[in-house]
Amino acid sequence: MKEKLEEIKVNGLQKIKNAKTIPELEEVRKELTGKKSKLSEVLKSMKDLSIEEKKSTGMMATEIKNTFIEKLQEKQDEIISSMSVLDEPIDLTLPGKKVSGGALHPITQMEYDLNDAFLSLGFEVYSEDDISSEKYAFDNLNFAKNHPARQSMDTYWIDGTENKEGAERLCIRPHLTGGSVRYLQKHGAPARFVYPGGAYRNETTDARHERAFVQYEALIVDKDISFSSGMVMIQTILEKVFGRKIKTRMREGFFPFTEPGYEIDMECLVCGGKGCKVCNHNGWIEVMPGGVIHPNVLRSAGLDPEIWTGFYINIGLDRLVMMRYGVDDVRLFHSGDLRFLKQFK
Repeated sequence: MKEKLEEIKVNGLQKIKNAKTIPELEEVRKELTGKKSKLSEVLKSMKDLSIEEKKSTGMMATEIKNTFIEKLQEKQDEIISSMSVLDEPIDLTLPGKKVSGGALHPITQMEYDLNDAFLSLGFEVYSEDDISSEKYAFDNLNFAKNHPARQSMDTYWIDGTENKEGAERLCIRPHLTGGSVRYLQKHGAPARFVYPGGAYRNETTDARHERAFVQYEALIVDKDISFSSGMVMIQTILEKVFGRKIKTRMREGFFPFTEPGYEIDMECLVCGGKGCKVCNHNGWIEVMPGGVIHPNVLRSAGLDPEIWTGFYINIGLDRLVMMRYGVDDVRLFHSGDLRFLKQFK
């Protein structure tokens, strides 16, 4: 009987050693310590032994079972340790380390603030894909066929489509305004909505310009809109963003999709209107071009310009964030430099 127990012990320890995974180890555990194990069968057959043999055999069987339990636990710890990505076990009694929390990018935070402001005024937030076409970026917006913005020196055309026309000529959107026609074609009028997103232009970068930047457009279309209500809305938005009244001015501007068009400038908050490289040393910075929606754009959207009218504002989010924090170079926001971005947590 003792020889049989010794054989069970040797074979059992070898099976524990050979187990490679937790499921395999669980099978070995059942085989060695379960009710139908060979060890249990030995204990059941002890009824024919003498009292002395029962005692010694029982002690040996119990010792073997305890050895199996101990070795199974050690093997389990070994397997789990080998599965860990850590070089050494973790001491759970030690104090934890503070995890550095993330934060929204300052431009994203500004976008959310504007969303809240416009939603409170009854606007809808709309979005579309970054890939547009000549039809929506230019044709629907009343751009002349020979307009320089259609050239590759200004717009990034998708390779393989640059020699096509209209809806088949694809580009990374140079502005968000094409989204207005897309929205109106789908939802009709009256409408009031904003649509934030990225825009991309092939231009030289400097302290105020980037090739990839963020715009935020707003459009109201209705039957009777006063021009002055647009200025009230603009001033309200700026006050909500900056927490105080902001000095602004309106001047004439021309855009193919507006008639008339205007430029909204705000006093440069980097220099307080004294003049710096951000405002080109004149104390003012352009933040919101816009104007009354052109009749041809309304026609492209399937609306009758004799019935409907409306106006745009196009907010340059990058510049607005520069004003909020007094940053003098827009390129810093897109640099990916965490030393800079951590300031806005």
